[in-house]
Amino acid sequence: MTMASITGGSYPPALANDQERERLALAIKDWSIANGLAVRPPPAVVGPQGDPRGIFAVNAPVTLFPSPFPRSCFQEAKAIQTAYNELYASISQDADFLEGLVQEVAGGDDFIANLWDVHLRVKGEGYVQSLDLGLFRSDYMVHQDGEALQIKQVEFNTIASSFGGLSAQTSKLHQYLAQTEYPLLQAAGPHASGLDLPANHSAKGLAAGLADAFTAYGPSTLGHPTCVLFLVQDGERNVFDQRRLEYELQSTHGIPVFRLPFSEVLARTSIAPSSPARQLLYSLPSSPARVFEAAVVYLRAGYGPGDYPTPSAWEARHQIERSGAIACPSVLTQLAGMKKVQQVLATPEPSGGVPTALRRFVPSETKAAGLLRTFTNIFPMDDTTPAGQAARKMATDPEACKKYVMKPQREGGGNNFYRTAIPAHLASIPEAHWGSFILMELITPPPLENIILRNGALEQGGVICELGVYGTCLWDRKTKAVLHNEESGYLLRTKGDQSEEGGVAAGYGCMDSCSLV
Repeated sequence: MTMASITGGSYPPALANDQERERLALAIKDWSIANGLAVRPPPAVVGPQGDPRGIFAVNAPVTLFPSPFPRSCFQEAKAIQTAYNELYASISQDADFLEGLVQEVAGGDDFIANLWDVHLRVKGEGYVQSLDLGLFRSDYMVHQDGEALQIKQVEFNTIASSFGGLSAQTSKLHQYLAQTEYPLLQAAGPHASGLDLPANHSAKGLAAGLADAFTAYGPSTLGHPTCVLFLVQDGERNVFDQRRLEYELQSTHGIPVFRLPFSEVLARTSIAPSSPARQLLYSLPSSPARVFEAAVVYLRAGYGPGDYPTPSAWEARHQIERSGAIACPSVLTQLAGMKKVQQVLATPEPSGGVPTALRRFVPSETKAAGLLRTFTNIFPMDDTTPAGQAARKMATDPEACKKYVMKPQREGGGNNFYRTAIPAHLASIPEAHWGSFILMELITPPPLENIILRNGALEQGGVICELGVYGTCLWDRKTKAVLHNEESGYLLRTKGDQSEEGGVAAGYGCMDSCSLV
């Protein structure tokens, strides 16, 4: 079975003339701005001199049509999400397991080593908050193996799982176009006769996870009003995506929310003096005498080395981690998202059985089998194990490397090395650092086409789609109880089939939604 056979023919529909293209593009641009499917413009479009007051917004890059996606793959990805939530909640509670993996990669990765150091400092003093919150996203691509189509996991994100706000709006955009614009096109096809566009409540679902953590924190024992802090990067372009979650928390749940640049954590927050609970207090910049107690700190920053340019940035992360606020994520939960964890989970027994690491955290054979079906082949890059030695040989071979992507322990786009770029990068770094990478077999998606609207211009051609499924999970490290575990909507990102990376904010991909086939 191929995607062409299940879409019933040519897709997307051919636009008859320039007038059709312009009308559809204008409808998308106007709807996007009117409904917040927007980003701050990239410097290549409008530089600081052209927008000195920071007032400009442009529609987020988006496909003109929802991309066909196999219904069975979509349903499987959504159904398995709560099992993934439980898995990563369990991993984050196993510091001994994480310590072993950190030691394997930290020699070539100062960022991971510094995160682990934050944990050790807080552990030495003693953690005061036992609740952990994860706003996760598990990313997949459809892998075509002969006639079979199946989902294979690209990565699991445990920090700053973005685009929950914009993905919900993208689904609404395509639903709007299906009602108003697609039926007017001259070309016949499924776009005119009816598309199966699944509802997407990702913004509501992610906000509900934050709200549950806020409630679990409880009222302040110091008499302060409580709040949620969104920890953000300076100059954040993807602000409207984040704002949708803030507005949902404020309007639906009645929770005060404040945006706090990572660079201002030490200036705007403090630990309550002489309190064993070490409450995290936040002072309003406009009115420093007004003090809120942070129940939850949601990190949309702090996921890469660029967020820690000075030692004070690491002190800021340490302050959040040692406080009584519920950090989303905690340092250990962030470390659970290392690509090394994904590799170890997917490494099978020599006998071909279920991986030992997976069974360590998932005793249920049924759940373990369901997770295992979504894994692709991933190899370590160490120089001591047979698997690592074999991976090094493949990674440095000019032909064998073309089947792989090499990944560091990072979140966000633009960090990976693909195919023939792998040997060159390995040659540029000390061999002792190779173990900080993992080698993943490339997933082979079925061929698709679509039209992308980016920076006001239309781009048509072959595309690759990546499905992300959101999950929210709240657990107690002391009691091991899972207090909240939900699948929370989806994201579809699409990129040109000649592009290696897929990050929208990084400038590689675009927003999309699923048309189930």
